[in-house]
Amino acid sequence: HVFSGHLFCAAAYERTERNCSLTPPYLPSTAVNTSIQLQELRAQMLPLNVSAYIIPGTDAHLSEYIAPRDARMAFMTGFTGSAGTAVVTQTKAALWTDSRYWVQAERQMDCNWELQKDVSIISVAEWLISEVPAGGNIGFDPFLFSLSEFSLYLPHNQILKSIPVNLVDQVWKDRPQIPADSLTRLPDRVIQRTWQDKVEQIRSLMTTNPYQPTALLLSALDETAWLFNLRGNDIPYNPFFYSYTLLTLDQIWLFVHTNRVTEELKAYLSASCTGSLCVQLKSYDSVRENLMTYVAQSDVKVWIGTEYTNYALYELITPQEKLITSSYSPVLTTKAVKDETEEQILREAHVRDAVAVIQLLMWLEKVVPAGNVTELRAAEYVNHCRSKQKDNRGPSFETISASGPNAALAHYSPSEETGRRLTVDEMFLVDSGGQYLDGTTDITRTVHWGTPTDMQKEAFTRVLMGNIEISQTVFPSGTSGVRIEMLGRRALWEVGLNYGHGTGHGVGNYFGVHEWPVGFQSNNIPFKAGMFTSIEPGYYKENDFGIRIEDIAVTVPVHTKFGHNFLTFDTVSLVPYDRKLIDTSLLSAKQLQWLNNYYEMIRRLVGPELDKQGLQEEKDWMLRNTQPFTEAGSSASVCSSSLTLIALVFALHNII
Repeated sequence: HVFSGHLFCAAAYERTERNCSLTPPYLPSTAVNTSIQLQELRAQMLPLNVSAYIIPGTDAHLSEYIAPRDARMAFMTGFTGSAGTAVVTQTKAALWTDSRYWVQAERQMDCNWELQKDVSIISVAEWLISEVPAGGNIGFDPFLFSLSEFSLYLPHNQILKSIPVNLVDQVWKDRPQIPADSLTRLPDRVIQRTWQDKVEQIRSLMTTNPYQPTALLLSALDETAWLFNLRGNDIPYNPFFYSYTLLTLDQIWLFVHTNRVTEELKAYLSASCTGSLCVQLKSYDSVRENLMTYVAQSDVKVWIGTEYTNYALYELITPQEKLITSSYSPVLTTKAVKDETEEQILREAHVRDAVAVIQLLMWLEKVVPAGNVTELRAAEYVNHCRSKQKDNRGPSFETISASGPNAALAHYSPSEETGRRLTVDEMFLVDSGGQYLDGTTDITRTVHWGTPTDMQKEAFTRVLMGNIEISQTVFPSGTSGVRIEMLGRRALWEVGLNYGHGTGHGVGNYFGVHEWPVGFQSNNIPFKAGMFTSIEPGYYKENDFGIRIEDIAVTVPVHTKFGHNFLTFDTVSLVPYDRKLIDTSLLSAKQLQWLNNYYEMIRRLVGPELDKQGLQEEKDWMLRNTQPFTEAGSSASVCSSSLTLIALVFALHNII
């Protein structure tokens, strides 16, 4: 029986992923034929004497999420993951991406492409050194390269050749257009600081910078959107618009597609005057020209954030004495700390969002046993539930709705071709979020409607333990997230398990669902009070199941016995975990107490909202699934008595 099981897995593998070792190669229906675009790109490379051409998966603002018209890597490779780099030579084509997307790449790419299971730029550079002869030209679009990437690509014996006209665009005949929709301003009820307040706040940071910048160049799309309290729809799931800003101590230049700025917005931005708080509107495509003009003046210094400034703009700021750099601009570091209004409305958005997720989980509990629900239908349902909530503006990313082995792909999204039918015999993972006028949400829950295995139950509980350990930790203000991150992995490490993605990222107020520079990675900024981050440990068993528990939390001051200026996390996601998957015998008394306190908070905050919306059945479901846990036993048994009695049980246990 074990042998036949292996045969079944092999057959499933051959159906869903390419096999280039066969003759002829096996390609699943999800693979994209890329022969024509490769042939045409190579024809473009020849007259330029380019031996290799690099195709990053980003845009001119180095965004994580990009507009369809910037999806050049996807057009060339067929691979639609959000992270990766492609390289084309006259004889080879290769894609680099991280472990989240390896299976997806094998499903989407044809055999023209090699998959390099590494996402580091150094790996790409080493491949180029081996494939491009000494003295050969390596072509790149300078608008799609950050400063750090450019320095890492610098070869020893080859030449990096900047080609400002993108070669992929030359062969992409039906490249999507820029949306024609007008930009919009946020309503006053969701903002505490006017754009004028923010401009003066950033200017004060410029004047206190010891290097004395005369101008600040903003390149990341969320920087300009935040500064002016404006939103757009150029990027799917992200309310951004193509823009740059050059802010000086007495002028404001906004580079944007000016036909999208209404007369009302021009008045809002004071665009008809030339004072220090008047926004001068300039064509989006004129940013290089205007930056060159500014830099040509004497006694000017331009401050840039190196993480989001592309090489095409950086190379204009010469000589070096006119350049001031920091990893992140003062706009990004200021935006990372929410003001009182932003914090309050972001909390409120999560209460309403919890209602939608509870509706999904309750519905699935009813309909999955009948066997007529697919992953895609579940994704559509949760987004439908969100659409009914106040101020909803759609999902904040493509919903990850994954059952069984699909859930082992950390960033899988369902389609008609790959979608599975949900059953009571498999685990189900749903990672979804919403955009609301007052906030952006992101939450993951993993459930099982049948009888989970002991392995599934222990893995889930240890993932939950990691979530709790980070959530309840106390740390000095100014601590970097990377120093806390291992707490999310420790319970998994103890039994030899791990996960291959980050443990958390920032979120915004009607902004990006991955908002830098907050989080637990080495290049994130230290935590201060008022920062929102996800906490999302996981575990993925290939071809079997996946587990992730993701909550959004805000850093808040905490009183300690001796010290001041300490922080902890306050969880703002408010949806219960699957009781069936929690083995309480693995939890410490402190972890169990945190869990019960969290469930009491869900009742206190979500209960009134369910009452307000007249959702009695959903409230009953929530109350059943947030009953306090007992300490005894190896399952998540329910205690009908109060939390006070639970505390007494803890005390008696400690005495014994």
